[in-house]
Amino acid sequence: MKHIEIVNGPNLNLTGVREPDVYGSETMEQMVTRLRTQYPQAEIGYYQSNVEGELIDHIQRVGFAADGLIVNLGGYSHTSVALHDALLAVPAPKVEVHLSNIFAREEYRHHSLVTSACRGMICGLGLRGYELAVASLL
Repeated sequence: MKHIEIVNGPNLNLTGVREPDVYGSETMEQMVTRLRTQYPQAEIGYYQSNVEGELIDHIQRVGFAADGLIVNLGGYSHTSVALHDALLAVPAPKVEVHLSNIFAREEYRHHSLVTSACRGMICGLGLRGYELAVASLL
């Protein structure tokens, strides 16, 4: 069974509550439960933190054993060289996900520092992006 780990960054704990017109009304916990049902052939882990160093520690902890990482590092995607380096340091294939279309938002969101450490990026499809990321890693 493949182990795929979802690693979410700041403010994603508020998904389903925060700006539902942008991020939807389904919570991350509901989405992870749905993914586990939809992909029984995969063990899907989930981790979220609002703290950059905790995200780095978790990536280092799981990135050597996992068969794939799905990362949505929120605002850190646009600012964190340290998270980019943590992703490069681990061998697991990575897919970057963003709920909103970062290219249709503020200009400072148009560039993600972590994209070059990932196999690909899915953005603008809401929580469905995670489903597509799991499928791509399987």
